[in-house]
Amino acid sequence: MTVFKDLITPAVFKKTLTFKRNELIKSSGTIDSKIYFIKKGSLKISIFQQDAEQIIRLGYTGDLIVAMDSFFDGCHSDFVIQAIKKTEVLVAEKEDFMHFVYESPENTSLYINILEGLVKQQLDREQDLLQDSPKIRYERVFKRNPLLFQIIPNKHIANYLRMTPETFSRISKS
Repeated sequence: MTVFKDLITPAVFKKTLTFKRNELIKSSGTIDSKIYFIKKGSLKISIFQQDAEQIIRLGYTGDLIVAMDSFFDGCHSDFVIQAIKKTEVLVAEKEDFMHFVYESPENTSLYINILEGLVKQQLDREQDLLQDSPKIRYERVFKRNPLLFQIIPNKHIANYLRMTPETFSRISKS
């Protein structure tokens, strides 16, 4: 959260919303160019393929969550953003956020740092998914983010890691 301390201001994040457990924040096929800062709780970003959910991103207190395709292009997005448990978020409209970004060189630098972090996370995620072994996928994510395993329910982490809950349970006990 320290990275975002200058960003999380009432001038940028003008609204606070609370979502109940399992409540949808963004539905598939909609446009959503908002940025959500998780003040308390946890969210997931999923995509549905052949009626099966695949979680592609998990976020919890202190994280930013955004449907990146919709944010960057203003396009309809297949991504679904959903509360895992009761979650309070601060909401920034794209216009307010971009105004902040271009307001000063320091803010532009902060934005670049955020984008670099997202790219790095995406590369790590792609490497995770390329691992054939569920155990290696588990170990890579656990090493990078052990807190995730304390906050997010196991069934969601199992889905995120592309394994069954049973495989996840077996690996986590070994």
